[in-house]
Amino acid sequence: MYYKTTPYRIFNACNYIVLAAIAVSCIVPLVHTLAVSLSGRGPAGAHLVGLWPIDFTTDAYRKTLDNPSFLRSLAIAVERTALGTALGMLVTLLAAYPLSKDGSVFRRRSVYTWFFVVTLLFSGGLVPTYIVVQKLGLMNSIWALVLPMSINVWMLVLMMSYFRSVPKELEEAALMDGAGQFRILAAVFLPISLPAVATLSLFTMVGHWNSWFDGLIYINKAENYPLATFLQTILIQIDTTKITLSKESMENVTNETVKAAQVFIGALPILAVYPFLQKYFVKGLVIGAVKE
Repeated sequence: MYYKTTPYRIFNACNYIVLAAIAVSCIVPLVHTLAVSLSGRGPAGAHLVGLWPIDFTTDAYRKTLDNPSFLRSLAIAVERTALGTALGMLVTLLAAYPLSKDGSVFRRRSVYTWFFVVTLLFSGGLVPTYIVVQKLGLMNSIWALVLPMSINVWMLVLMMSYFRSVPKELEEAALMDGAGQFRILAAVFLPISLPAVATLSLFTMVGHWNSWFDGLIYINKAENYPLATFLQTILIQIDTTKITLSKESMENVTNETVKAAQVFIGALPILAVYPFLQKYFVKGLVIGAVKE
């Protein structure tokens, strides 16, 4: 009867309206960027393009994909995202599994837990982090972008909570069968925790893909920039032809169309990956919640 009451229906209608407005506000800029990237030089330069291309052309994409600097930064971003996601999830799982145990199983568990949690409240800051990366000889390498982000304490806490919700009887049965802790983690906990792992993997992937500031401070050579740093660099410059295309190649396109094409291509990998993880993403949103 509750679902048939007038207050519930009003709330449900308002909820749909708010969510639809949020969805539109997220989709419209992406559609506009796509429209600009597919428009001709004149309409794009005059800012006449709305949500539909004017003087349709794919020259901006052709010029972008012919640009070796863009392709190099795209390859670096893919390498960073793949390596960073794999390493981040490996470290998170290996840390969350023992920390999810009771104090009777893992002695001084609370000490190690607070060792991680305190970093949520205090951090060394940008300068000490930069000095550490420099002294370790990681500057201008892919490891300077991957290792500092290899552990996210917030995700670690979420993974700990999810592991604690796994029935202890499953672990006890595996122990009776002679399985070790690594075997229990791989064969028992991981299959059950697949929604949580997929959700946190998506968060980690997006974080690495969109991160641009660390590439700006840790990478000294522009040709080694990941895609996010490369895009940030060209978007704040007045003339993208200085670092992307020669002036002779800009006959049918303009700076706006090239920028829009590069931004849209940069967003495509995440848009392509999300549908495959969506079925796990909804379940993973309740990480650590009480199960019936």
